[in-house]
Amino acid sequence: MSLHREVPVRIEDRLIVALDVPSIGEARALIGKLNGLVSFFKVGLWLQFAAGFDGLLDELIRRGKEIFLDAKMFDIGETVKQGVARAAERGVSFVTVHGDSDIMRAAVEGRGNSRLKVLAITVLTSLDEDGLRDLGYLWPLEKLVQRRVENAIACGCDGVVAAPRDDLARIRQLEGAHRLLIATPGVRLTGTAADDHKRTGTPAQAIAAGADYLVVGRPIVKSVDPVLAARQIIEDMRRTV
Repeated sequence: MSLHREVPVRIEDRLIVALDVPSIGEARALIGKLNGLVSFFKVGLWLQFAAGFDGLLDELIRRGKEIFLDAKMFDIGETVKQGVARAAERGVSFVTVHGDSDIMRAAVEGRGNSRLKVLAITVLTSLDEDGLRDLGYLWPLEKLVQRRVENAIACGCDGVVAAPRDDLARIRQLEGAHRLLIATPGVRLTGTAADDHKRTGTPAQAIAAGADYLVVGRPIVKSVDPVLAARQIIEDMRRTV
């Protein structure tokens, strides 16, 4: 992990659009519509098993786009290490792993000296206190997020994924957290649906609280005008910069 986190100067480059669509063709169409406005795209399970995914990665890299590989790796150390190493070889910018200490250490080892950034999941935005209890966690959500951020710092991760309501300002106050990149999903404009996110916030709120990147899927992808939706989110982000 570097001593200082690298954050783009242009606010629009801090928006990561999640390509949560069922086909590579639809992903390419969306990328084309957003070309010139959005430079960073997240690819997750919607596309990772779709025919043509490998070519999509190559195309994004060839066009100079940044890729957030949302793999959410949770496996034995050697498997995570080798998976992260392959992602680094492909030229991916961000990769996600779950916040288990052994997993995070393996991911950092796999990253090596590449430009790939390892981001640890704190608590999925679809979970709230009741959901955590169902999974057997006895700690309150706030305490669990804090513990995982502290462990991410100790393990040498480059950043974390944290929801708007996880009090990003409090995360920033933790020792060493000023060096962490924070990517924030579950972002919604005022008055729009939260979908299956339990802990949401507006773009402006997330940026003001300390988020470096916003990860937005359905509000853009499902919009009748994805370009307009992306511009509205960027403008809301810009209110606090």
